[in-house]
Amino acid sequence: MYTDRKLFYLCVCLLGISAIFSLSLSVYTVRFFHYEEYHFFIRQSIVVAIGVCLMWGLSQLNPDKALKFIGFGLFFSCLILMGAMHFLPASFVTESGGARRWIRLPGFSLAPVEFFKIGFVYFLAWSFTRKIDEKKRTMQEDLAILFPYILLFLLIVYLIAVMQNDLGQVVVLAATFIMMALFAGTSLKIFMVGVSFVLCVGTIIIINSEHRINRIKSWWVGVQDIVLSVLPESFATLRVENADEPWQISNSLNAINHGGLFGQGLGAGTFKLGFLSEVHTDFVIAGITEEIGLLGIFGVVGIFIAVLFRIFRISGRSENKVYHLFTLGVGLVFSFSFIINSYGITSITPIKGIAVPFLSYGGSSVLATCIAVGMVLMISKKAKIW
Repeated sequence: MYTDRKLFYLCVCLLGISAIFSLSLSVYTVRFFHYEEYHFFIRQSIVVAIGVCLMWGLSQLNPDKALKFIGFGLFFSCLILMGAMHFLPASFVTESGGARRWIRLPGFSLAPVEFFKIGFVYFLAWSFTRKIDEKKRTMQEDLAILFPYILLFLLIVYLIAVMQNDLGQVVVLAATFIMMALFAGTSLKIFMVGVSFVLCVGTIIIINSEHRINRIKSWWVGVQDIVLSVLPESFATLRVENADEPWQISNSLNAINHGGLFGQGLGAGTFKLGFLSEVHTDFVIAGITEEIGLLGIFGVVGIFIAVLFRIFRISGRSENKVYHLFTLGVGLVFSFSFIINSYGITSITPIKGIAVPFLSYGGSSVLATCIAVGMVLMISKKAKIW
């Protein structure tokens, strides 16, 4: 049995890129908040080192014995934490925009939702394997099987989208849930029903939140001229006047454009100097592109695609259905997170605060990503990939 070393080395490469740009892109934040010069670089490097060791350590375990323990441990512990953190004293919880998303630990803040995504994917893989088979069923039978999962997901929507004010993570989990159910053996009709259900729930959440409505209006202001120019004049009523200008998106696009083909050089980007906030986290792709150019970011994206290819290859060659669905789910979470972030910073869709797997600064995101890859590497020993 051999671990997929190629996947391991590709992930280490992306994590190394993350550490480098945590130094380059955080210059303004360091100066503005009077941090030590290497504050973000040191913290990210430590987390990357821990993550790499964790990833390799997990890869050495036997999935038949360890995977269930880790998967269920993450699922139940993080579900409990997400519910309990709203009742913890303010000294134990870090707030963002009035929402409690991080639990304070000595020298570190933990975001339970990042680890919960891994546990949720494992729970679905384990449960779908027992509840759903390839036998042909009616739509009503499929709905009856999925009904308990829908109730569970509504609880997750409440804990994350409502209590934590984080709709982006729910979108990632919803898309992963629907795709995993389809690959587990549900019908295409159920897939369409699931998509419609998610759109309805998402619409309800958006229209009941003023800041989400304003965010969509801001996005529409940036794209309405292009869209309305190709539509009949009768659609002119869709034009929004006097909405906030999407300055973050404008600066993101300008940073990408400023990078050109070869980039301004490592450390030489200018839009990171106060024009583009959170450039080392949510807008990391724009910041990287400005400094290493389109050719450079294509190389980084190429490595990321190679990681996804290795993960999906392990999934496709795993005879154990739990392993197959779990690795598929991990690949989907990475894919949807990257797509939502990259589409948002380029104004294709409204922007959401989703970390880019491997690349964005953040301890919880990096460690959760490494745990997920470590579990996939664990499974790779059982898959026929050689």
